[in-house]
Formats: sequence, structure tokens, C-alpha cells
Amino acid sequence: MQDKNNYNKIFTIPNFLSLIRIALIPVMFYLFRAKKFIETAVVLVVSAITDLADGFIARKFNMVSKLGKALDPIADKLTQGVVLLFLLQYFPYMLLPLSLLLVKEVLTGISQLIVLIKYDVVLGAVWHGKLTTAFLYSMAFLHIVWVDIPKVLSIVLVSVCLCLMVFSLIAYNVRNFRVIKNGKQSSNDLE
Repeated sequence: MQDKNNYNKIFTIPNFLSLIRIALIPVMFYLFRAKKFIETAVVLVVSAITDLADGFIARKFNMVSKLGKALDPIADKLTQGVVLLFLLQYFPYMLLPLSLLLVKEVLTGISQLIVLIKYDVVLGAVWHGKLTTAFLYSMAFLHIVWVDIPKVLSIVLVSVCLCLMVFSLIAYNVRNFRVIKNGKQSSNDLE
């Protein structure tokens, strides 16, 4: 059961780690623009590790907070969006996952905002969102360190990423609208 005192805390280690991820975005931007691809990839890996660490620490040490449930996906999506923007320079078809990311986050964000306003609850990430994030990071990492990746392999990776994103978009919104329709008391989706 969630400790209400911790749930409303702002200054937690997981929240600090999410802020570090946001602070790493301009570092990645600078490194990528300077064509320091390995260094960019290393910073992306550090960002991904802090993402894993903040979730683990939040759950293990009961530091899950309302702010953290909102800040963590913001840090993820900002990082993902900026990395996809970088990759557009070398892979114009990265516009597809970037556009889908924007659509997914706007639609999911609206439905989650309705849940927040109606029930004062921030719904957390679930397995399909985590899988999509992990695959997107892996696909981006591979494209950063292997800028001359064969086009067929690149397109296959981007296509798999797009399929995962579409599945996650549908699944999150089905969950959110089920909560909106049935109420927070009748849904297992609130944990």
C-alpha cells in the first residue's frame, strides 16, 4: 500500500534522477551536433540507467510520488523526442516515430489529465510502455553508434518501434478511458 506522506513528497531521489535525465538532454544535443556519436550514445545509456534506477529506487524504498509518476514519463518523452530529432538529420524516416511519439503523448496525456482532474490520481507506466521505451532507446542507440547502418535493418527497427508505439498508444488509452468511465474504485488500473 502506498504511504500517503511519501506519495505527496517532491524531494526524492527518484525525482532528482528524473531531473538529471532532463539535464542530460542538452549535453546529448551538444555531443550529437559535434558528431561525437559514441559520447552521445554513452550519455543516452547513462540517461537510460538513471531511468531504471529511479523506478527501482521509487518502488524498493517506497519513494513513489505523484510528482515522480508525472516527471518520469516527461523526462523519458523529452529524451526520446530530442534523440529522434537528432536522428532525422541522417534518417529522414525517423519523422514517423517522432510524429507518432507526439500523437501518442498528446492523446495519452489528455486522457491521463482527465483521470487526474476527475480522480486526483496519476496513472503509472505499465509493461507495454516500458517495452516500447526500452526498444525506442535501443533503436536510437544503435542508430547513433552506427550512423551508416544498412537501410533495410534501420527500416525494420523503426517499423518494429512504430508497431510497439501504436500498441502502447491504444493500450494506455483503453486503460485511461476505462478508468474515466468506471471510476477509480472499480478499476485495478490505479495501482
